[in-house]
Amino acid sequence: MNLANKLTVLRVCTIPFFVLFMEIDCLGRWGNFIAVLLFVMASITDAMDGHIARKYNLITNFGKFMDPLADKLLVSAALICLVGRIPAWIVIVIISRELIISGFRTIAADNGIVIAASIWGKVKTVFQMIMIIWLILDLNWFIVKYIIDFPIYDILGNILVVISLVLTVISMVDYIAKNKAVLRENNK
Repeated sequence: MNLANKLTVLRVCTIPFFVLFMEIDCLGRWGNFIAVLLFVMASITDAMDGHIARKYNLITNFGKFMDPLADKLLVSAALICLVGRIPAWIVIVIISRELIISGFRTIAADNGIVIAASIWGKVKTVFQMIMIIWLILDLNWFIVKYIIDFPIYDILGNILVVISLVLTVISMVDYIAKNKAVLRENNK
């Protein structure tokens, strides 16, 4: 197993620990900080494994399959843990988009078509990562206590949720519209 694939496996192995620190209450805010640290580390391995695989020509079928799956597992786990701070219906929309696009890519690959990620998908991912980190950190207590007695942190968190939701829908529509030929049954 090459280095890029090991980083992908490491990212998948990080997910249960991330969820554990998100869900246990005995550590208080420290659990959130540890969860954010794990999430950021896992997100960094995502950038690293792709870069390493392309730079050193280490692209494998395992990596092609597991890298996007690891990303979806990480983000989905985070979103599910954040239900309550994010409305469940928004989490369902975001995870549904990921499943729809994964299915779409599978159909495309079966037909010998490679679909690159669009700019909308990349921007969506960046905003989702920022939103997740922002919501996990939950620093409103700090801002209200030490800076200003106004829930600006929560307001910004809600804005990030809305932006992530809008970008999720836009990226899905863009993805399908640009690649609708994949859905034709006679393209084999």
